[in-house]
Amino acid sequence: MHLANPAQQFWLLGLLVIWALLLFGGFAFGTPNEERTRRMPTWTRIGSSLALVAAAWSWYVFTLGTAVSALGLCLALGMTLGCLGDLFLAEALPLPQPVLGGIAAFGLGHIAYIIGLLLFGNQGQLDAPAPRWAAWLIWLLIGLALWYLVVFRGSKQTILHRAALPYALLLASTAGVATGLALQAPAFIPLAIGAALFLLSDLILAAQLFNQRHFPLIGDVIWLTYGPAQALIVYSVVSALAVVGK
Repeated sequence: MHLANPAQQFWLLGLLVIWALLLFGGFAFGTPNEERTRRMPTWTRIGSSLALVAAAWSWYVFTLGTAVSALGLCLALGMTLGCLGDLFLAEALPLPQPVLGGIAAFGLGHIAYIIGLLLFGNQGQLDAPAPRWAAWLIWLLIGLALWYLVVFRGSKQTILHRAALPYALLLASTAGVATGLALQAPAFIPLAIGAALFLLSDLILAAQLFNQRHFPLIGDVIWLTYGPAQALIVYSVVSALAVVGK
């Protein structure tokens, strides 16, 4: 964990275990719903997200005054907004347009992720133009292509379909910035994988929401890609500490 305090290490490992038990335990022991789209109950899904919120803010508190504190704050804000998006999509909070609310919350969360990663890259001299901009451009093209294939093509256009384009490009930007860091510091490879998994998860969700595409346990597949994506992003502070400690 690259933390000197054993109690802090134990706390963060404990939160990671709780997250895993809620997410994977909910899938393993849950009962399929009537539509057979998921096994995980809502409370285990939201609970796993809350565990990552607690972990993200713990990372920020434990790294205050260090070179990674700004990154920790941005990741904590991003994860908190992601959890808010989870609540919107689960319709646990009253909102006339829960999907738009979820898109807005996740989008703001990814802006926080991008700001944090760019700040750390600049501070840690991981700002070489070639890998940073090339990775960003490639992921933008990937995001555009996937949006067209999954959301736009063959569908009746609504405001949600149009809102999904900048959202997809924003998620692709997170993957691009993370990949740019990983190309310069291999310790950030898990972060890049997490950002890519987030984009994949949301594309599956978009196919379900916008084009009514379904397959058995699609809701669980979404969460089994989304949950690990968020965990890899939140715990990328470990990678940042490793890079700073070199």
